[in-house]
Amino acid sequence: MFRTLTTRWSDNDIYGHMNNVVHYALFDSAVNGWLIETGLLDLHGGEEIGLVVETGCRYHGELAFPDPVTAGIGISRLGRSSVRYEIALFRGEGEIAAAEGFFVHVNVDRRTRRPVAIGPARRAKFEEILL
Repeated sequence: MFRTLTTRWSDNDIYGHMNNVVHYALFDSAVNGWLIETGLLDLHGGEEIGLVVETGCRYHGELAFPDPVTAGIGISRLGRSSVRYEIALFRGEGEIAAAEGFFVHVNVDRRTRRPVAIGPARRAKFEEILL
């Protein structure tokens, strides 16, 4: 699954490329945008949310404003209450990822913040992008 994201002037650092922390923000925006569009995340009223418990990123090339960024998203592990997302960031329509990363969401009750099992309907949506 792919999503197009935009860079901003403030994303560049003193070295003229996108600051490392921005990669993580793009990962987060790509995945959460997909979750919202598919109805898996209700920002204000949903009973369940995903909390990030682990992240990582490898850099292969530079990105910078005003580059458009294409994010490829997939799921490499779907557990009882957790999801591991794999994300690749491409410059525009490039074929080689400038960065590849991951993060793990634990599905929790919004109020108690305790892990809850991923229900069948949610699991089916996640399986659509299972790698």
